[in-house]
Amino acid sequence: MEKLVIKGGNKLHGTINISGAKNAAVAIIPACLLIDDKCRLENLPDIKDVKLFLEILRGLGAEIDVIDKNTVDINCKNVNSCEPQDELTRKMRGSSYLIGALLGRFHKCRMSSPGGCDFGTRPIDQHIKGFKALGAVCDQSYGRINAEADDLSGAHIYFDVTSVGATVNVMLGAVRAKGLSIIENAAKEPHIVDLANFLNAMGARIRGAGTDTIKITGVEKLHGGTYSIIPDQIEAGTFMIAAAATRGDVTLNNVIPRHLESISAKLIESGVSIEEFDDSIRVYVKENAKLGAVNFVALPYPGYPTDMQPQMVTFLSTVCGTSTAREGVWDDRFRYVGELKRMGADITVEGKLAIINGVSKLMGTAVHATDLRGGAAMIIAGLIADGTTEIYDIYHIDRGYENFEEKFASLGGNIERICVYVN
Repeated sequence: MEKLVIKGGNKLHGTINISGAKNAAVAIIPACLLIDDKCRLENLPDIKDVKLFLEILRGLGAEIDVIDKNTVDINCKNVNSCEPQDELTRKMRGSSYLIGALLGRFHKCRMSSPGGCDFGTRPIDQHIKGFKALGAVCDQSYGRINAEADDLSGAHIYFDVTSVGATVNVMLGAVRAKGLSIIENAAKEPHIVDLANFLNAMGARIRGAGTDTIKITGVEKLHGGTYSIIPDQIEAGTFMIAAAATRGDVTLNNVIPRHLESISAKLIESGVSIEEFDDSIRVYVKENAKLGAVNFVALPYPGYPTDMQPQMVTFLSTVCGTSTAREGVWDDRFRYVGELKRMGADITVEGKLAIINGVSKLMGTAVHATDLRGGAAMIIAGLIADGTTEIYDIYHIDRGYENFEEKFASLGGNIERICVYVN
């Protein structure tokens, strides 16, 4: 077992490069199953979820050639199975994308229900609705999902709620279906656009990604090629908030500032200074700046990202005044708040609303990473707390951040990974 040990009090200063987007990578890797050829993916983040997905594809018969830690060749020509390994799919939420990819390739998929971070009920009813519209018969029972179709045909699909997962999955299922598919009330996140760009680069015909309506004209075959993953919006946002929380001065390279606008807006509203450039962004707190409380709601893109909600709440916990954070996506995403309160934060949770009364300081103690983004919030809390913070269950963090503690250390954070031996 490993833990992170952080000695707080240092302002973050310097420059770092942001890695490739986790959420784009875990959509694009299964998309390679639709291609009977070799794809080279560049700027992949070196994280556990990517390695796990590559192992899942290898188990299905794909040839995986790791060129370097951020570049991989994937050849799915000889994939011969539509049943991914249960013990692997149960470890990540993104494994649900295998349903759309395998339906598109083989018109069949049998797998265990996906796992990942637990934020309460996360149904896939909109995914199933889309697959059925394309012509598949789907059964979800006893912890398993079975989907099968004699053929897939284009359809008009309207999602009852905006869902990133359902948008990705139906896109994958529709790419090689016969005819035109129209997805309405589609998710607009940057990784949806990146998936569409990848598929189009391999011969798909997708229009409208990034808008409410996506139109997909099915093709018989896709070809291989090389594609570079976009920068990670959430990693960039995490370091932006860490810079603000420590009252530091950090420049992030390899970012798309447009993807960060909702985060930038709330930081600026609080009194943080931000400078944007073509592919970089500087976040800093001026000397003697008085940071103030803000209210925000986590919503689908282009709203404030739900994956950035824990980090922002942590920042606001030491900002003067009363702030509010409303979770508009998941049912139960405030589990990390109990860990912040152990450090002295004054936060009250009422359903999907958190009321944050800023305190003068947090105190270091032993805490747990309750999930991926909650773990990132604990690191930020440790960086601004007095004393030493020990973070356990850091495997959650490793799922989605590349060289996280090394990047913080390069900016002046006093953070170290330590092995804990358990008898």
